[in-house]
Amino acid sequence: MTDESLLIRQLHDEATRHAAFTQVVEAYKERLYWQVRRLVLRHEDADDVLQNTFLKAWQGLDGFRGESQLSTWLFRIAQNEALGFLDRQRRQQDHSLDVPSLPEGRSVASQLESDPYFDGDETERQLQEAIAALPERQRQVFLLKYYDEMKYEEMSRLLQTSVGALKASYHHAVRKISDFFAAKE
Repeated sequence: MTDESLLIRQLHDEATRHAAFTQVVEAYKERLYWQVRRLVLRHEDADDVLQNTFLKAWQGLDGFRGESQLSTWLFRIAQNEALGFLDRQRRQQDHSLDVPSLPEGRSVASQLESDPYFDGDETERQLQEAIAALPERQRQVFLLKYYDEMKYEEMSRLLQTSVGALKASYHHAVRKISDFFAAKE
């Protein structure tokens, strides 16, 4: 029996559920935080989304049957929570991050520069600005592939789309980021 299958059994047992879930939180909180943070950009927002992710996971434990890996299930919840957050934020701001104008691109850069948790250099700041300018799906795929080094097959299960579509999205994202840097030169 693998450690994950034992953990899943413990999650479904009322007597061991709390302790097992604490293990899940400890094992996945950092990876999930960075997955969410790259989408929502701000530390405070990422913390809120991560908290909601674990709350949804806790509430959905009885529905998790172990047909996918625990990490895939958690990543899907985190992804959905982050996207839901971004949708609510877009509706409140009455404009879209999918096609940012130059002033919004600057606000992304200034937001990163003013974030006390951002410790990147100028190149990293520009990369984050370029990523923020990508359409939502391309941004998701790029972040999962580039930062999390997720394989296309796992991404396909997570995002529920074909491997071919993911490869195309990643290719377009890389091209747009390259074009962004070329325009800066």
